[in-house]
Amino acid sequence: MPDALRSRMTLGIPITLGVILMTLNVTLMIFWIAVLARSAGWSALIIGVAVFALILVGLSFYLFLMIKEVRLNQRQANFIDSVTHELKSPIASLRLYLETLEMRSISDEQRTKFYRVMEEELERLDHLITQLLEVGRIDAIGAQSDPEELSLEAVLRKCGAAACAHHKREEAETISYDVQPMMVFARRLVLETIFRNLLDNAIKYAGDPPQVEVQVRGGDRGRVIIRIIDNGLGVPHELRKRIFGMFFRGGSELTRRQKGTGLGLYIVHTLVKLLNGRVSVHDRVGRSGSVFEVDLPGHRAFPESVTISR
Repeated sequence: MPDALRSRMTLGIPITLGVILMTLNVTLMIFWIAVLARSAGWSALIIGVAVFALILVGLSFYLFLMIKEVRLNQRQANFIDSVTHELKSPIASLRLYLETLEMRSISDEQRTKFYRVMEEELERLDHLITQLLEVGRIDAIGAQSDPEELSLEAVLRKCGAAACAHHKREEAETISYDVQPMMVFARRLVLETIFRNLLDNAIKYAGDPPQVEVQVRGGDRGRVIIRIIDNGLGVPHELRKRIFGMFFRGGSELTRRQKGTGLGLYIVHTLVKLLNGRVSVHDRVGRSGSVFEVDLPGHRAFPESVTISR
């Protein structure tokens, strides 16, 4: 059954039930008012109307909770589908290559190619497991170390290099840096987790070839603004708040082209909040693409701004 049809059918039950109950409640309330207006005093009429109004509010709240719960269950099911696919796909690939290596005599060139693909699949599994572990202990990420003054440029360049290596891209051709020297007081692992996920997403959803720009600027009242800009298709307006929710991924697992679990941006949003910051997504002015903006408490590293480009 297509996901869209399944979603409509699942949501249709609580919505239909809620509408029927509300209609019955309104009908009874009108009947109550008509009867009491003729046969009883104003005090009974007011009490009756208040009771029916409370019932209507309760039904509305119940409907809201039901829809919220159904959507959460859908996101969880979507998450399980994606994680299952992400786990089974590299395992099946590794099994195939291992069986080929055991059963067939192949050239050294083919053997080297097989080892390289197997290494990539293992890295993919490791990345998935790391994300799942990060969600499970998100409040404790970096807790084993104390906060320190960190150079944003050093952190961003380290995360950019790691993201390019993960996607097998040349960093100099993929990411450009326009960074004012700024400092942030935070745990290193927390900051690296935030920007590793953002830069990984930027490269994943960028155009072909991917072009990512990293900007760092000083903001008002001791704030630092970090922008991760890509040349992809952008994020639709109606999804810009939902993409930071746990398990959320746009589209269907059957038709989606990009792999993932829908956890990266949830991790980013949660950790940025822990740092008393904000994260948002915007259009790229004049061009296609997205701008993920992170607003953190921080300060300049030097009295004067210095722009470093690469």
